Formats: sequence, C-alpha cells, structure tokens
Amino acid sequence: DAMWDMFTWLATLPVGEVPLAGTYRKSQLTDEAIGRLAEQWDNPVMAQDLHDLLLEYFRSEEEGGNVVQDLFIIGFPQYNEALDTELHDNLVLQDVEKGGLFNMEEPRKSIDPVKNKADFDLRYDRFIRSLAQRYEDVHAMQDGGALHQLSLWRGALDIHPTKSKEEICQDLLATDHAGFDKLGCISIVLLKDLCQSMKADVEEYAPGTCKEDDNKATVIIAVLCSIVGAGVLGGLTYYMYIRYVNYVRIQQAHEQLMEATLNESVRALHQLDYPLHLIRGDEFVEEGKLMRHEVLRNTHKLTVLDSLPDVDAFIEAGKHVLFFSHQWSSFTAPDPSGIQYHAMCDAVKELANRNGWDESLKDVFIWVDYSSIPQVNPSTQNLAIRSLAAYASSATYFVIVAPETPHADLDDICDLGTYQRRMWCRAEQVCHSMRNGTEGMYLGIGKKAPLEPVKGDFFQESLHVFDGELTCCRLEHKGMGACDRQSLVIPLLGLYGELFRASYEMNKNDNADALASVNAFLYEIEKHQEEVFPRSFERVMWRKNKRVVDEVLLFGDLIDRMKARITSGIGFAIHDDKATISTKASDTFVRHGASDFLRHGVVHGSGAHEGVQIESAVGAMDNKL
Repeated sequence: DAMWDMFTWLATLPVGEVPLAGTYRKSQLTDEAIGRLAEQWDNPVMAQDLHDLLLEYFRSEEEGGNVVQDLFIIGFPQYNEALDTELHDNLVLQDVEKGGLFNMEEPRKSIDPVKNKADFDLRYDRFIRSLAQRYEDVHAMQDGGALHQLSLWRGALDIHPTKSKEEICQDLLATDHAGFDKLGCISIVLLKDLCQSMKADVEEYAPGTCKEDDNKATVIIAVLCSIVGAGVLGGLTYYMYIRYVNYVRIQQAHEQLMEATLNESVRALHQLDYPLHLIRGDEFVEEGKLMRHEVLRNTHKLTVLDSLPDVDAFIEAGKHVLFFSHQWSSFTAPDPSGIQYHAMCDAVKELANRNGWDESLKDVFIWVDYSSIPQVNPSTQNLAIRSLAAYASSATYFVIVAPETPHADLDDICDLGTYQRRMWCRAEQVCHSMRNGTEGMYLGIGKKAPLEPVKGDFFQESLHVFDGELTCCRLEHKGMGACDRQSLVIPLLGLYGELFRASYEMNKNDNADALASVNAFLYEIEKHQEEVFPRSFERVMWRKNKRVVDEVLLFGDLIDRMKARITSGIGFAIHDDKATISTKASDTFVRHGASDFLRHGVVHGSGAHEGVQIESAVGAMDNKL
C-alpha cells in the first residue's frame, strides 16, 4: 500500500521533479555524449530533449533543482518489473476474458472505470492484491525484509524527521497493527520495553503484556521518587542554608562598610591626606600668570601646612587664606588668556583694601588649584584632590572667579553660568559654606563688576552638587575605575554630620538662635535630601569595548545613619584598634572671627590616623574643565 501510494504521489509531480528510471550521469550532459546519443538514436531531437531534462534534473537543490533525483535502492529493477507486469501485462493490456481491462477484439467494449465501475473495482482490487504479493516476494529477497526496504525508501526521499526502524515500528504500533505485523516489527521491538511509554498501545495490541510488570514498576517508581525527593529536599535545604550564610555575610560586610564610611567622614574633619600648599599674595601678583605647582615648589615660593592644627595656628597668627575657585578655560592649561588670573589679582587687592590688610599682601596666602596641587606626579595629585574639601573649608575667604573668558579648545564662553554647572566648582563652594557659612564668600566676574559678597541664599543652588557636570561622566569613564561623585561622599558626609550635630545640640539646649544660618542650611538639605545626597546614581562605563550602565551606591542610607548616630548620643566618637577620636560639644569653638556660623566646629587632633579603605575616586585636574 505504501509503495502504491508513493507511486501515485509521484504521478502528480511536475516532469522536472519525477525521478528518472534510467541510469543517467552528469557526464552525459557534455556535447560529446549528446552527439553520440543523437547518432545512436538517429534522432537529434530526442537527444536534445534528454539533454534538457538531465540539465534540469542534475541542478542542485539550492539552484531549485530536483530534491529527490533517482530513488534507486536494492531491488529497484525487480520492483519495476513487478509493477510493469501487473499493471500493463495483467491489467491494462490484458484481455477482458483473462481478468484484464482491454477487449482485444472490440476495444470499445473494454472495461470503463466510470460506466463499468463495479467490474472495474473488482479487477482493480485483484490487481492491487497481486502487486502487493509481488512486492512481498521482492521484499523477501532483500536483507532486512520489507522494514529495511521502507527505511531505505524514506532515506532516498529525504523524509524528515529521520526515523530508525524501532521508531517506525513504534509509530505503527500506535496507528496500524496490520502494518506492524506486515513489516515484522515484532522481531524489531520488545513490547515489554514499551510498557512504560506506550502501555495503552501495547495492551491494545497484546493484552496482558504489561500487567505483570505493574507492581514492580510501581515499587521502582516509588523508590526512585523517594530517592530523588530526598535528594531534592536535601539540596534545597543546603542551598537555602548557603544563601542565608551569604546573606548574613553580605549584611555584615555592608554594615562594616557603612560604619567605616561614617568613621572616615569624621576623620576627614581632622586630617589632611596631602599638606596645604599656599603662595604668598605679593609673589602671586608678581608672577604675572598662574604658575604650575612644581615651578613654585622648586623656587621655594610655596608655604606648606602639614596638618589642620597647623592651619588653625597659621590663621590665629593673623594670616589670611584665600581660596580661588574657578573653571579651567582649556583642556591643558587653567587660564591661557590670563583673564581669570588678572581677576584674581584684582580680588586680592580689593579684599586687602576693604579689610585694611597690609598693602604688601605678605600676610595674604592664596590657594589656587594649578599652583597648589601637584601637576606631574599622579599619586600626589590624587592625594591633594582627596583633601580638596578640607582645603576649601579651611580658607578664611572664598572667591569665585568667573569673568567671561573664551574657552581655548571649545567654541564656548566660560562665565558664572558655566562655572556653576561644574560639579567640582559646586563641591568647593559647599565644602567652604557648610563649615564657614557664606560670610567670607565673594564673587569676582571682571574689572567692570566690583568684587561682591555672595547673597545669603547663594548656597541653595550649590548644595545640589551631584546635579553638576563632570568630565569623567562626559567621557563615560573610559579607562577610569570609578566616578568622581564617589570621592565626595566622605567629605560631604562629615561636613553634614558636623552641621547636624551643632543644630541638634543647640536645639536641645534651647539655643537655636545662635545657629540660625546652620539651620537654614539644614532646612534646605532636608527639603531636597534625595537630590543633595542621592542614594545611588547611574554610572556609564566601558568594559571590554562594551557600554555598560550600572546603578552604583552613593550615599545610600548614610545620612540617616549619621543622624541616628548623633541623636543616640554617640556623636562623633570613633573607637578602633588604632586610635580614638572624640569630638564632643564642648570641643567646638568659633573660628576665623565668624559670629553667625560654626566654623571648624571641631578641634583638630595633632596626630594622623589611618583611614578605612573604601571605594572612592579621585579625579585629575582636567575634571574641573
């Protein structure tokens, strides 16, 4: 039946897809071969027709050619002979009297499939049975019998999915028991082996085959399930235990990191990672331009203060420290045009005149980044940048220098607007104003505008430090380990803790009026705490040439922890194996002549303490661009 169905299907295919019955080769496509055939047949038209057919037949499947080609298998001639004999000799061309369809004497009286349907069906059924028997005889002549032949035919037809003899028999067991028997599948598969996967089909074919194995199978399944269940339960228990242990470790590590950060923020109020380098006012003006740190160091024009107590003593001796905050107007130099330098000189002279300082400016000392921070050695430069917050908060005067200046490398003008957008510029302002208030802060924007004190609410915009622009973020941190935002967590956290402690203790003692400016700072921070001290931020980095966006912890809950530490009475006390720092309320004192703000509200210890290492970033000088 399968063979007959296959040939019926082949009859419906276009000529170019019908398997050829001859033994043809690609070599017969040559002009020489076609010429010989034309000569042999004495018919060049037939030879050309064969050439055209073979050309189509031997095209590859990718070229749209015949996908089946010749279906040659073992016994192919015998199958063809059986079909030819039964179809032509014994049916179509056989005389009606002998069981065929053709009437030799009167062809018009041949059996018609429509008019003589009953007679035709009878003779056709006899033809099918005879052909099937002839095919069975051919099957028997081949190794492996009918099943092996069927497998070969499937392979020749490229039928997918490809199936083994066992899989063919399993399909027949589920769908065609007669075909299962006809192909001798009983000798190919073991019915008992199929009881687990095809129990219903096996029982339908051979009732009772699977019954004796039911109990054994049930016991085996139960035992296996018990073992697997115990293993899964044990594995799950162990997994949950490991997860819990890791969770506890992570929590402990997180707590240790948070406490270490709090302690480090307090220590940052008492120590410098790199000494404060200042240039005397008269020498600053005489130089004629901003001079590089190394040049001033080698010509002995820098005054070095190694610790914050030294800074306190220096100021108590009547010296004035000016901190100049400005935006670089080039990628490689701080002030190529000299416009900002001249504004700085004007500011120094103006402050000396207003405050009645010595006109020689020998009691005035200036901090400006290019002159006060190392430019050549990256290690010492990073240490100085880590101390930038301490430098800014230690100054007696803070001058914002922002005249209109063309940027040497960009088609842009640097002015107060561009200055105020820079994160580092905002950070310098906040570090000074959170410790000293805005009383000593001035704005210098050029000769046409006089040096002006900043307004009382000027700090409100500067407080939003982390909304400022950063070069490292603009460059998406290519080749960098961290973002400069992270390097400001410790200094700003310590300054906030100092403010909050002062306000808390004064309010507790009904002395809140003495710190009105402090409370103004804290009110603004409380109103915008999530913006002023972001819990986290999105950092864009490049790893292995791939752009990666991470959410990185910034302040997290450190502000709340600092508040809790102060309100619980712990205050600023730090206890560790190396040293103890205690900054109680009685230690506070007013510095630099300020009467309305807590300036350096802690006593600076004389000894340096080793800090706890946490992740931080220190930017290069071009981060102020």
